[in-house]
Amino acid sequence: MIMRTSRERPAGLVAIDREMARQHADALASYEAASALAPRIAASLKSTGRLLLLGMGGSHAVGRAVEPLYRALGIEAVALPLSEQLGQPLAVEGRTILITSQSGESAEVLRWFKEANGGTTETFGLTLEAKSFLAKAVPSLVGAGGSEQAFAATRSLTISFALHLAILSALGDDPSEALRALKGPEAPDIEGALTALADVRAVVTSGRRLQGLAEAIALGLTELSQLPCFSLEGGQLRHGPMEMLGASVGVVLFRAADPAAGLVAAMASSAAEAGSPVVVFDASGELPIEGVTTVPFRPAAGLAAIFAMLPVAQAFMITFAGARVENAGTPVRSTKITRSE
Repeated sequence: MIMRTSRERPAGLVAIDREMARQHADALASYEAASALAPRIAASLKSTGRLLLLGMGGSHAVGRAVEPLYRALGIEAVALPLSEQLGQPLAVEGRTILITSQSGESAEVLRWFKEANGGTTETFGLTLEAKSFLAKAVPSLVGAGGSEQAFAATRSLTISFALHLAILSALGDDPSEALRALKGPEAPDIEGALTALADVRAVVTSGRRLQGLAEAIALGLTELSQLPCFSLEGGQLRHGPMEMLGASVGVVLFRAADPAAGLVAAMASSAAEAGSPVVVFDASGELPIEGVTTVPFRPAAGLAAIFAMLPVAQAFMITFAGARVENAGTPVRSTKITRSE
């Protein structure tokens, strides 16, 4: 493993620390502020019964994470990268469209509205910037606290999930467990997880119903550690990519108290048998899996599990990267707001 030699915390990670410190308060404020517009979006969803979630990067990962939550309420939800919708579009008629962009200014957002002639009457936005192009273009849920300044998404993810919680609540879903997770964050020890993955050269994250969360963490790991870190849905990981596993490839899994918990456990065992060090962020309430490193949480599912695991997994990805990159958190080839395609 390449260890960072400087004792001073990099400026990029200090900036992320600031975002992390306020994310729970801002998420709760965002949930409350969304109460005005969320019922209108919920009414649109009840009318259309179909949801198209569009975003890029972390915003797309949020869409992937909430897909199953809307589907559980009878909404035909599909999350696509906005770039894919631009090149190979699904029909937008008869769908409620939610476009997520924390800046509200990314290149794909600007081009989609230009080519879609402003979207449809059932198009809404989720953003952190009230004065952004997106917020001005369509009725938008706006997260509290303004734009995220640090490079890798942390606070913006938590806030985006809180805005979706407001919509799901307006659809009739019970928000109490998710709000409990936001108001009382858990802090399980991550040292064992960091030790388990100390010598890996790549990381694959995976989940089943929590696949969107796995994708968000893989993106952050890649951005910060500059190592190959990517995500594969649990079934997809089974179909061939198991060949890559071994001592140099770490596996990070996410397990909740839902019907897919057994499948995640089976994957953890298989990956460990293949020689990969395995870490499981586990809110299933089941016994720990033999041969893997468990980061335990109270039993939870859906957004409650996401709100519990996300900040801990973020702390893991930040510390993982800080040990490997001299100036972790400062991008070399990217920018916070991607203005080109």
